[in-house]
Amino acid sequence: MDRDHAKNGDSLSQLPSGVALSWGIVKPSRRGPKGELSIPKIVNAAIEIADRDGLAAVSMSRVAQSLGFTTMSLYRYITSKEDLLVLMQDTICNIPIPPEEAGKPWREEMKEYVWACVGVFQKHPWFGDIPITGVPLTPGNLLVIDWMLRVMKDFPLNDFEKMSFVLLISSYARSVGLISRDMDSAVRAGASPEAFSGFGYGDALRQLVSPDRFPNLHPLVQSGAYTEEVENPISNDLEFGLERILDGIEHYVNEKQRLGRQ
Repeated sequence: MDRDHAKNGDSLSQLPSGVALSWGIVKPSRRGPKGELSIPKIVNAAIEIADRDGLAAVSMSRVAQSLGFTTMSLYRYITSKEDLLVLMQDTICNIPIPPEEAGKPWREEMKEYVWACVGVFQKHPWFGDIPITGVPLTPGNLLVIDWMLRVMKDFPLNDFEKMSFVLLISSYARSVGLISRDMDSAVRAGASPEAFSGFGYGDALRQLVSPDRFPNLHPLVQSGAYTEEVENPISNDLEFGLERILDGIEHYVNEKQRLGRQ
């Protein structure tokens, strides 16, 4: 038993320090004014700065100043800016997860997952500026993954297939989230929403996009589909793309079920 505890302790010690802090494994120093600072208070202050001024504005000194403490006071709780970023990311990923509902279509649950993830990028535009450096390890991130796995718990898939679908759906959510974030940012800066459809540039493009140089794009520009000058029968492009991904998952799952019955 002692050997098992020692082994577990050794494995936990291998975690990056920011990850260990997110799990409460590493306890911060108790030096300094008791109760006036805490990891959540520091992280929330950093998130407020990032929401207002962007990720580049976040520094240990800026966060300390916003809280009315010295920079060294923060280092007693969080030892580096890198660890602070890990904790910021984990905090905003800890989103409300809807309760499990018997009989709820799995496609609806996956769509809820995607739009909840997109909402994180819209609410915290800086989130997409934090580079991906490895597999998610913090509890907030893992709870979201657990949500997706819950949706697929009755699928006739092995663990690797399920994780591949988590990656597929999450990648689409990230892509849509970044697009939505950038569109919102541009509109707030004064850009017209129509600029994203290309509406108003159709006449110019019809002169520039020649059939010899752009043989496949040319007919779309001529018809007005490229610049959305004609009615779009599929409505929202991003929702349409998600539905087609879900079609692919559904086909794969149905095929696995069919083979399992043979």
